[in-house]
Formats: sequence, C-alpha cells, structure tokens
Amino acid sequence: MEFTALQIAELLGGTVDGDDSVVVNDLSTIENGKPNTLTFLANPAYTDHIYTTEASLVIVANAFKAERRLPSKLSLIKVEDPRLALTKLMEMYAQMAKKSPGTHPSATIDDSAKIHPSAYVGANAVIEAEVKIGEGSSIGALSFIGEGAIIGKNTVIHERVHVGHHTIIGNECMIQPGAILGGDGFGFAPNAENQYQKVVHLGNVVLEDHVELGAGTTIDRGSLGSTTIKKGVKLDNLIQVAHNVEIGENTVIAAQTGIAGSTKVGKNCMIGGQVGIVGHITIADEVKIAAQSGIGGSIKQKGQIVQGSPALPIGDFKRSYVYFRKLHELSDNINELKNNLPKIDNHG
Repeated sequence: MEFTALQIAELLGGTVDGDDSVVVNDLSTIENGKPNTLTFLANPAYTDHIYTTEASLVIVANAFKAERRLPSKLSLIKVEDPRLALTKLMEMYAQMAKKSPGTHPSATIDDSAKIHPSAYVGANAVIEAEVKIGEGSSIGALSFIGEGAIIGKNTVIHERVHVGHHTIIGNECMIQPGAILGGDGFGFAPNAENQYQKVVHLGNVVLEDHVELGAGTTIDRGSLGSTTIKKGVKLDNLIQVAHNVEIGENTVIAAQTGIAGSTKVGKNCMIGGQVGIVGHITIADEVKIAAQSGIGGSIKQKGQIVQGSPALPIGDFKRSYVYFRKLHELSDNINELKNNLPKIDNHG
C-alpha cells in the first residue's frame, strides 16, 4: 500500500514540513532509511541520523528544529509524540491488513463449533467441539482450539498456537506464534513406591480483554479452578506461568521469566527478563522487579523496587553491590594490615 505524506499527517493529526505529495510504501529505521519509506525520530540519541537518512518521510516532534541542512528529498511530519504517532499508524495498518472473513478449506472444524461469520480460520487449523469464536477474531494456520474453548471479539491467534480445552480468551487479545495455553501444570506427588504420581489438572486458563502473549509463552491450566491473566496484561516471549497463578491488570513481564504455581502478582507491576518467582506467594501492586532477580518470598509493600537473587529492596542491593565489587580491595587491605601488625610473642 502507498500513502502520501499529507494522508499520513491527516491520520495522525500532524502537519507536513516539506513536500506533502511524497509517497511512501514501507517502514524503515532512521539510520538505515531507504527511499519511499517512513521512519520516526523520538530518541535524541538518533538525531544525527536525520541529516543523513535516505528515508523519504520522518515523523518528528513539533518542537524539532533542524540544526543543519536536511536531505533535499526528505519531508517531515510534525506531531506531539512521534512514538505514539507511529504506534497509532502501525495499528491502523494492521487493521487494514487484517484477514478477510472465512475458513480455509483444509481447516478441521467440529459441527458443534460456533464461529462468527466475520471470523477467519486459517489452513490446517483444528477447532474442536463446542468452541465459540467471536466477531472479527482470527485463528492462524496450524493452530489448535480445544473442546469448549471460548474466544471473544477481535482477538488474533497467530500460527501454531495451542489453546487447551475450556480456555477462555477475552476480546482484543493477541496470541503470538507457538504459545501454549492450557497444558498440564507441573504437579506430581510421591507414592508408596517412591515414584512420582501425576496430579491430574482439571482447571482451565482465563485471559481477560486486551491481553497479549509472546511467542513460545506457556500458561498451565489450573489444577482446580483457573490460571487467570487479568485485563491488559502483556507477556513477552518464552514466559512460563504455572497452574493457578493470577497476574493482575496491566502488569508487564519480560522474556524468560518463570512464575511457579498459585502465586498472585498484583496489578501494574513491571517484571524484568529471566526473573524466577517461587510458588504460593503474593506480590503487591505496582512492584518493579529487576531482570534476573530471584523472588523467594512475598513482596507486600506496594510499589517496592527489588533486585538481586535473593531479591533485596533496590537501595539495599545497590549499597551491597558497592561492597561486593570492592571485596578484592578489602581483602588486600586486611592482608596488608595483618602483615604490618607488630609481632607479639607468647610472653606478652
């Protein structure tokens, strides 16, 4: 698709500085811009690239003022917030690129499934009995939707996603390729023969509205009851959420984090990558956990920031780290003091 600078400016509520008839048909980064592409400048660290970019159109802040000559074929679109403007533009493009309603002839769909006429089901997808798929939703190729699952309106399930039986997914969710919802939890009990007996998991997974799951992320169904991901939660790639976990509204979690069973994470939390969280604890609202931290107990203070393994309040961690970095110096100082002490004989 092609758009003129004027068309894009009108969509974003911005103004054109330069040729408003310039046409773009793709996106690029500002440092690797190519002719007929659109890019943006939001981070001041990249400002120098605007004077050398080969992109045809750059979204900039209203306050931007060129300090030297811009490329002759470059036009600008000035807006209040370039990053938000680009996000809005990309969302519009995604809507225009949305799959047309219909079902691929290779899809396998049980007769009892109820699929809204405006939904899309891709090649070799499997839709089991009593499934309900809402208005405008999309099921990618090779995805599996288990018996009794319910999918709301305008939800996008990408390719090769497994949605287990009786999973409930709300409206306007996004599930990236390879995600698994509703697999068995990691539950075993030792028996009299000193073997591990599998604990059957009969619960489900519930995703509320506006949830996004990254590629390869796994969410186990509850042993009894539900594993619940509340409204607005965003999970990155390769995250493990165990059985009966609850994640509060608008919490965001970065890649490779693991949350053990029955833990409750509050709303509006921010959790970094590769964080390990033990089971059966509670994390308060608005908590921030730094990457690679280990959480071995409940965090009860709202808004607390922690780091380390085991995690400490961020101030304590930073003070401790200063000493840790200087341990070799402290050791040398102690040895020097010992060597310089006067020798005391056994007779005083």
